[in-house]
Amino acid sequence: MLPPYDVPMMISDQEQPLIRVLHDESRRDLRDPTRPRPVRLYLWEPNRPQGAPAPLVVVSHGTGGSGSNMEWLVRPLHEASFRVVALDHHGNNYVDGYEPEGFLHVWERPRDVSFALETLGREQLLGPVGVAGFSLGGYTAAALAGARIDPQNLRAVLTGTIPLPVIPEFPSALEALRKKYPLDESSRHVLDAAAADLSDPRVRAVFQVAPGVGSLVTPESLATVRVPVGIRWGGADTVNPYDVDTKPYLEHIPTASGGSAGPNVRHDDFFAPEPADPTVRVRVGREAAAFFQQHLG
Repeated sequence: MLPPYDVPMMISDQEQPLIRVLHDESRRDLRDPTRPRPVRLYLWEPNRPQGAPAPLVVVSHGTGGSGSNMEWLVRPLHEASFRVVALDHHGNNYVDGYEPEGFLHVWERPRDVSFALETLGREQLLGPVGVAGFSLGGYTAAALAGARIDPQNLRAVLTGTIPLPVIPEFPSALEALRKKYPLDESSRHVLDAAAADLSDPRVRAVFQVAPGVGSLVTPESLATVRVPVGIRWGGADTVNPYDVDTKPYLEHIPTASGGSAGPNVRHDDFFAPEPADPTVRVRVGREAAAFFQQHLG
């Protein structure tokens, strides 16, 4: 059964994406360690021919979602003649199902994006690259610009010193993770991986919508971000509250600018079938397209 926020793609038959499943041989499938990690892509080519390679925007979905339900962000980008790629992050998308690492080993998400860019870049010359992300996808985008997880904060979450907010899609994620990876010295590599620099020099602009994980990233890493960062958030968001999750990005990234999508906008308004504010996705999607037109050319 799909999560309640599954919103089908509302794109014409002529504009349906090419769907590809790539395999990253450097990482393992979370269910079958004998297989490489899958990275599913939904790819829209520009709807108008261009002389030079079209600017490319990669879209990262929120926790438990899918690239296939990011229509509200994909459509305005595609209509603005960007090449658009939305991803499914392994273990954290409802198409393939959930694994605890998919929710808690969040640093694997930006690696998915870099792997996709590397693969696409081998096939043809890439235009200027931007990354847009919603919720946990907002962290994903920021990590590709230099944001890094504080391993001490992460350890506190994994040990329960800092309470983990309830994850509606996978309430037992932390318990399931502890069963697979007991928190002892053997997990040192996990903390090291979390703190790694995942920035990708191909990424020239980032757009975050209701970003998550702001409380776990280091201010020092955010201060190193040099690419333009646009941020939007909901004033009534209790899932990724402004003070906890958005404010660190906005205050510590020197190139960041942004604004509230509305004082009554909730987190759910970006994915619910019947949002309290039905205009918010349209507005923010258009603002994302305008942002990338300004910074990617």
